[in-house]
Amino acid sequence: MSSQNSPETSPVACIFGSYSPRPGEPLYQLAYDIGYALARAGYVVCNGGYDGTMEASHRGAKDAGGRTIGITCSIFGKYRDKPLKANPFCDQETHYDNVMQRIDCMMQRSDVYVFLEGGTGTLSELGLVWEYVAKGLIEPRPIFIVGDFWRPMVERLIAARPASGRYVHLVETVEEILAVLRDYRPLRRPA
Repeated sequence: MSSQNSPETSPVACIFGSYSPRPGEPLYQLAYDIGYALARAGYVVCNGGYDGTMEASHRGAKDAGGRTIGITCSIFGKYRDKPLKANPFCDQETHYDNVMQRIDCMMQRSDVYVFLEGGTGTLSELGLVWEYVAKGLIEPRPIFIVGDFWRPMVERLIAARPASGRYVHLVETVEEILAVLRDYRPLRRPA
């Protein structure tokens, strides 16, 4: 896929993960590399719009010449004792007052989901995305679980309910994500 697609027709990849990593840390670099690779492959990189893996994947996408979307939320307005604003690599911000509306927007707007290490927020996002895809509540799309952080839980759930793992890809590298996406035809929605 070419990075020459217009933002209106480009597929969207949503990256979920921790707000904690800083530049120079391995998780930040991994998020940067994923954002960079997805933008080079023609995807608009979407995420929660703040710092950590969100900033890193947006930064990677921008360095690759790509576009970015941040889905922010009022609930985090004074989180961590400071006002949170969209990261400086965010091209387009969509803001919600309600966290469930925020997650729904990320689910509905995206063609691909990528989950990195994170906390309870990322866990809740993974649970909702996986439930909606597994139960057919939204059109199926790939769910990438990167690294070993979520792997034990995901493997256990798939072992108990094999059909739920149909669209889940346990990967370690950016190259594995791109290999799956080479054969994937993103959803086409009206602009």
